[in-house]
Amino acid sequence: MRFLSFRKPRFRRRGRRRRTGRLTGWIAVIALFGVCALLAAWLEELGRVELIGSPRIHDGDTLTLQGERIRLMGIDAFEYDQTCEASGRRYACGREARAHLTRLAELPGVKCEGSRRDRYDRLLAVCMAGGTDLNREMVSSGWAVAYGNYHSVEASARARKQGAWRGEFVYPQEWRATNGQARENEHDFLGWLLEKIGGFLL
Repeated sequence: MRFLSFRKPRFRRRGRRRRTGRLTGWIAVIALFGVCALLAAWLEELGRVELIGSPRIHDGDTLTLQGERIRLMGIDAFEYDQTCEASGRRYACGREARAHLTRLAELPGVKCEGSRRDRYDRLLAVCMAGGTDLNREMVSSGWAVAYGNYHSVEASARARKQGAWRGEFVYPQEWRATNGQARENEHDFLGWLLEKIGGFLL
């Protein structure tokens, strides 16, 4: 009697090769991101800036200090022309945000420190005045939302119905999108890394 011998189908070996190839590709991508992150971190440290003085306030999260245009890092305030709604009426929440930051900036010893920059070359910074973290206070008061940081502060402001949380509003990034303005990356590590990689590729 003759016995038939069967060989394993070759496609299984090809499948292993494909899986290995995909794994190698992912490792290469992760390594590339790692190198970009290290390079970006080094460049960030070189670009660290500390400024002290009397700022000029443009809106709820943007100011100029010693000629340097600064964007408060980790937050997103209502745009200057943006309106919100409370108790059935609309009001200028963007102007309210600017007015609140203006009051905060009147505290003595305004100091801003940062090293990252956004797509508009504004310095992303944390600003202090009279021992108060202006970034945190804007979110705590309800005139800005978390944008890469201060998420627990935002949750507290929402629960207390502070500022714009007493009514309804469109998030600033959504308002910009519907009003023809460019989208910004959030001020977290991923957003920062995407900005840096985009800058390297241009």
